[in-house]
Parts: sequence; C-alpha cells; structure tokens
Amino acid sequence: MPQKTGIRISEKDLRDLNREIMDAVDDSMDETYTYFKKITPVRSGNARRNTRYSKNKHRITADYAYGARLDDGWSKQAPRGMTEPSLQYLIGALGRHFAKI
Repeated sequence: MPQKTGIRISEKDLRDLNREIMDAVDDSMDETYTYFKKITPVRSGNARRNTRYSKNKHRITADYAYGARLDDGWSKQAPRGMTEPSLQYLIGALGRHFAKI
C-alpha cells in the first residue's frame, strides 16, 4: 500500500508568511520611492517636492504638469526618465527582501 506524503501548514504559519510577504513589498516600495525621488531631476525642487507615494495603494505619482516630459527623458539629469530605472530598482529590492523570507 502506498504511503501518503504531504505538507501541513497551519493557519498561523500562513498568516506569518503573508505578513512577511507584505512587509517585503512595503519595504521594497519605500526604498523605490526614495530612489525615484533621488533620480528625479532638480532645478527648482518642484518635481521632487511634488512626487507623492500612496502606501496603501503602493503608487508613486509625479504630481506636477511636466512629469510625463521628465519621464520621457526630457531632462539631461534623467535621460532615461524615472519610471523605468525605478522599476528595475524595485525588482532588485523585491529580490533582496524575498531572499530573506
């Protein structure tokens, strides 16, 4: 008769794992927001000052009229814009945080 094998996971273990995953996502997004602001071009400071982060939605917003132009590489300070480099940064941050779980 074949022997049954399997893995049992308690609800507490699942809750703990879910918390660790959400913490990794939150921490990665916090770091990415800081990075996004850091690579945002500076002339008057308006762009950096008006870059917003909504933690509950995990959304970074360039809240100024010329945000799309800057993100298209209009500024020599950020020729690749901010979104693509920030996405690459986020992928790395998630990898670092998930490696700890």
